[in-house]
Amino acid sequence: MDTPSDVVGRASALLRAVAEHEPEGAGTSVVARACGLARPTAHRLLTSLAEAGLTERDHESGRWVLGPELYLLGTAASARYDVTALAQPVVRRLSVATGESAFFSVRRGDETVCLLREDGSFPIRSHVLHEGIRFPLGVASAGLAILSHLPDSEVEDYLARTDLVPTYGEAHAGAPLRERVGRTRAEGWAVNPGLLVEGSWGMAAAVFDARGLPAWALSLTGIEARFSAARRRELGVLLLEEAHALTRALAPGGGVAPGPRPASAAPRSRGARTAPRPPRPARGSR
Repeated sequence: MDTPSDVVGRASALLRAVAEHEPEGAGTSVVARACGLARPTAHRLLTSLAEAGLTERDHESGRWVLGPELYLLGTAASARYDVTALAQPVVRRLSVATGESAFFSVRRGDETVCLLREDGSFPIRSHVLHEGIRFPLGVASAGLAILSHLPDSEVEDYLARTDLVPTYGEAHAGAPLRERVGRTRAEGWAVNPGLLVEGSWGMAAAVFDARGLPAWALSLTGIEARFSAARRRELGVLLLEEAHALTRALAPGGGVAPGPRPASAAPRSRGARTAPRPPRPARGSR
């Protein structure tokens, strides 16, 4: 990642790196590498953050965790930003209905951050995602769903300034990523066919804000054997249904957000993407 040059930027990067390792915490060297900082610099800043209550260090393990002041700040901000109370029952329904692990993620700039996780009943689980983990747009299925429903100009601008290949491999180069964006727009849901961890598949559908822009995503992950073509359609329809329901619930006043046209309507414009309607399930697919 690009190392921030200012103190506030470096402190923010350190807090995000620590958050990705909650609740176990992370050592100074791990956090320093994640932020592109020298270990002494990272240690000095983490110690200063600890003095302000923003981090804590476990005396036995030496690992850094988020501090109590962040909890208080987050509680104060929750009235403005927290949507997990509405998303939690949706995520739980998805995990119960499918047996897979279900997630709710939010867009934060060029990344997605996982906010909620509910494990399903199937005993073999994917552990790629957990609360607090971040991925660039277009990497995990949630980030692909969000990226795919941004306006074309934003997608191209993002791809022009972002190089995912060194970290995530050639499958995340511009051409194959554009192909997955096109497929996601056509189907309505995103599919990650084991590109992060071999054998661990993910699917996601975007959730839209009052402006009609993709701000969140619902996703499912599981082992490849449970994501056959027929079941992917079933899971995709379910994801879209729940994503539409959550979009309506998050609309101002909890009213019904303006609905998009069906996929069979007039061709899509090259401007902002609106939420695709869930296709009608095939008979016997649910």
